[in-house]
Amino acid sequence: AGFIKSPLSQKRLTQDSVELYCEAIGNPIPEIQWWFEGNDPNETYAQLWDGARQDRVKINATYNVHSTSTISIANLTSDDSGMYECRASNDPDRNHLSKSPKVKWIRSQANVFVIERPEIATHVSESSGKLTLSCNVSAPHLTITGHKWMHGEKILEQDETTSAFTSYTINGKREEHSGVYECVYEANPQIRGQVNISVPPQVTAYKKSEHGNEGDTGVLTCKNPSFPAVTTWSWYKSGHGVSALLENASGRYIIKSSGNKTELRILKLDIEQDTGDYFCNGTNSYGTGDATVNLRVRSRLAALWPFLGIVAEVLVLVTIIFIYEKRRKPDEVPDDDDGGSAPLKSNATNHKDKNVRQRNAN
Repeated sequence: AGFIKSPLSQKRLTQDSVELYCEAIGNPIPEIQWWFEGNDPNETYAQLWDGARQDRVKINATYNVHSTSTISIANLTSDDSGMYECRASNDPDRNHLSKSPKVKWIRSQANVFVIERPEIATHVSESSGKLTLSCNVSAPHLTITGHKWMHGEKILEQDETTSAFTSYTINGKREEHSGVYECVYEANPQIRGQVNISVPPQVTAYKKSEHGNEGDTGVLTCKNPSFPAVTTWSWYKSGHGVSALLENASGRYIIKSSGNKTELRILKLDIEQDTGDYFCNGTNSYGTGDATVNLRVRSRLAALWPFLGIVAEVLVLVTIIFIYEKRRKPDEVPDDDDGGSAPLKSNATNHKDKNVRQRNAN
């Protein structure tokens, strides 16, 4: 057996996670095991298993063309510091306790240094239409080579200063820029602090006005784009100056809500009962917010009115054309010298010749 890839030594902070990778080749395909030796002088190597250390250790291995194995440890503590050893062997007697293996296990080692996570003091201040986010590392014990400010996966700003203090300024109001921001200290290992801009729910309606046909299902939707997410959603309907709470138990209303979205479904829409204004209300630990949705319910025949209007216009036009044609004077028949008079003239001449012949005969 021989190693293709060996695990690499790493530095991590407490509460972080670490992953080590090992790959071996041989014929037959070798087995891979993971062993650990702590920093305590009296501590000896112990084999690691999947699910060890209160299920913080996960080991994944594949044996195909060659052997690969990955060990990952979550929520690191200082006790996880030490030497991690990847062992590989394809000796058929490798696991027989009573027999000495013909070929010893080959070994590849990596050190994992778990450093106590430094405390990061974070602060958000608002002044003159600007928000200032700041982070300050207390006793980092690490060499800082730069900073980054991030919002999600987007890098907002970065520098190469070595200070333990860093800040980022946003132009605008708190309600317009709520969310989770990160200050990242470039060091080995990397240090990250989280700065939250939290506001009451900024609830908005997906559509301020919705339409539905009588007998169909109406769907009204509200969302909350701000941070933190809404913990409680509720729907109300206004009527006669009073807002009535809508609940799933009523039978005709179905309410489905998640952290940042709520949906109200109204079954079998009724023109008289369901037309009006609906209010969606969201609450989190910082306050409440609401939005209004106007619902208009149309008759089932409403869709036919445009078609009937077109048919009526066509009928009116046809009627006008018919009346016009009826009332129009007929055209005069034009004179035709070559056509109509010629036969009459010929007949008169033939009749005159016949009379002359009769007189001569007498």
